[in-house]
Amino acid sequence: MQGPLLLPGLCFLLSLYGAVTQKTKTSCAKCPPNASCVNNTHCTCDHGYTSGSGQKLFTFPLETCNDTTSSKTTQGRKELQKIVDKFESLLTNQTLWRTEGKQEISSTATIILRDVESKVLETALKAPEQKVLKIQNDSVAIETQVITDNCSEERKTFNLNVQMNSMDIRCNDIIQGDTQGPSAIAFISYSSFGNIINATFFEEMDKKDQVYLNSQVVSAAIGPKRNVSLSKSVTLTFQHVKMNPSTKKVFCVYWKSTGQGSQWSRDGCFLIHMNKSHTMCNCSHLSSFAVLMALTSQEEDPVLTIITYVGLSVSLLCLLLAALTFLLCKAIQNTSTSLHLQLSLCLFLAHLLFLVGIDRTEPKVLCSIIAGALHYLYLAAFTWMLLEGVHLFLTARNLTVVNYSSINRLMKWIMFPVGYGVPAVTVAISAASWPHLYGTADRCWLHLDQGFMWSFLGPVCAIFSANLVLFILVFWILKRKLSSLNSEVSTIQNTRMLAFKATAQLFILGCTWCLGLLQVGPAAQVMAYLFTIINSLQGFFIFLVYCLLSQQVQKQYQKWFREIVKSKSESETYTLSSKMGPDSKPSEGDVFPGQVKRKY
Repeated sequence: MQGPLLLPGLCFLLSLYGAVTQKTKTSCAKCPPNASCVNNTHCTCDHGYTSGSGQKLFTFPLETCNDTTSSKTTQGRKELQKIVDKFESLLTNQTLWRTEGKQEISSTATIILRDVESKVLETALKAPEQKVLKIQNDSVAIETQVITDNCSEERKTFNLNVQMNSMDIRCNDIIQGDTQGPSAIAFISYSSFGNIINATFFEEMDKKDQVYLNSQVVSAAIGPKRNVSLSKSVTLTFQHVKMNPSTKKVFCVYWKSTGQGSQWSRDGCFLIHMNKSHTMCNCSHLSSFAVLMALTSQEEDPVLTIITYVGLSVSLLCLLLAALTFLLCKAIQNTSTSLHLQLSLCLFLAHLLFLVGIDRTEPKVLCSIIAGALHYLYLAAFTWMLLEGVHLFLTARNLTVVNYSSINRLMKWIMFPVGYGVPAVTVAISAASWPHLYGTADRCWLHLDQGFMWSFLGPVCAIFSANLVLFILVFWILKRKLSSLNSEVSTIQNTRMLAFKATAQLFILGCTWCLGLLQVGPAAQVMAYLFTIINSLQGFFIFLVYCLLSQQVQKQYQKWFREIVKSKSESETYTLSSKMGPDSKPSEGDVFPGQVKRKY
């Protein structure tokens, strides 16, 4: 009885198995997640996944595909992290780079570049399942891509990006045709390596050109074979370190190894395009690359140069005379005179140093010192200009004899710490933060990079704004004072003199320097001439307003002149009498003053 009963059951199972088998043969609809169909008959796990049974091909619909790349990815990142950490330690190793020979520096740099490239490629090829690896720290950024199959249509060109630099390379050049197994491309960007292998290693550098490196150093390498020729040039796009470069020459260069060391060379690299922020290059080989630029040397206007030197020479003479006047003229010595004296001394020293040292660009240390000294002296001059404005405002507000006012005593206490201390603090902070920005290639002055010029222009603009406000307040006070006066002529004259001084000081103490900020656009040339003429004669204006137009100083000059004439007359009389001698008698032909020679 059991035989007949089992037969229908076996037939049912066989029919079910046949149906499932037939469906599997005709469809892969039952493949698990992370798996794909093969020949419409079997399933296989996707790249980076393995089946739970370990079989590469399977038909069981309940099979699972498990991720096997996560551990390898983590390991690959760890290996790359070790590489970048090691490079950072090498870069900051002062002993390694403390050498006087450029050849030793270039050789060490070449070894490091090759070592980093080799280890990065080795790490990428150890974990081909992870097609893309990226890592970055403060010193270096790395991207690798691995190819394990032939180049498809959509992957004819690979694009790699690190730290705003990019590279385009053909897929066929990465797999290198006959290479067995996976191939890898590594693109590496070094943030500060250009400070070591800088523009001084450029083999074609002309001493007349002010060449500098204006990109990060990047490296590109292919593995497992390294020395290969490319079927088509790679395209490299560099972000500029200094935006909006003013250049006349741009060089796409690579790090070339020679028997005498390594250096930057242009062989096989060509400029495609450059804008304000990026430069695009084509290179026919792989290596380490960078962009070098040469500054555009602005041709000096000989007329402006003559005006500058003549005007500053006149100013130096006038400032010297003004300083002597403020020191020797006892009748005018007060707080106001002390302010004039310190301003004159600062401007005198600044103009003198400008004339003798602005072009002393060698040695660089001396140039940096001159630039720092000029920065300090001109800031000190502007600070004393501000103190002049404050004192004039306080004088107008009190309209008293300044020598005996409480304001006078306060000014005496604060003017020297402020006049010389504030500029010293400003320059000290600037020099400590950006010491390399003191001194340029052609002038011992402040660099325009990183907005460093605002360490000078910022205080200047602030002082001018403050003096402008004080000027308006002084005129408002004097207008009210003049309207209330009706009889005292001397007081009116003094008030008007204060108004004149306020106007003169606004012109002298900063107003003319604003012309320097207006040297843009079509009127740049005109503004340049006005700025040069007026500011080079600043010392003359100070001498004119504070000395020649002062009645007290005029009287003192007249007194000095009379004393000089009297002294000269007495000297001539003494000389004449000494020639005659005490016992000598006049001869018959001698004629004394007031005596008429007679004929007999």
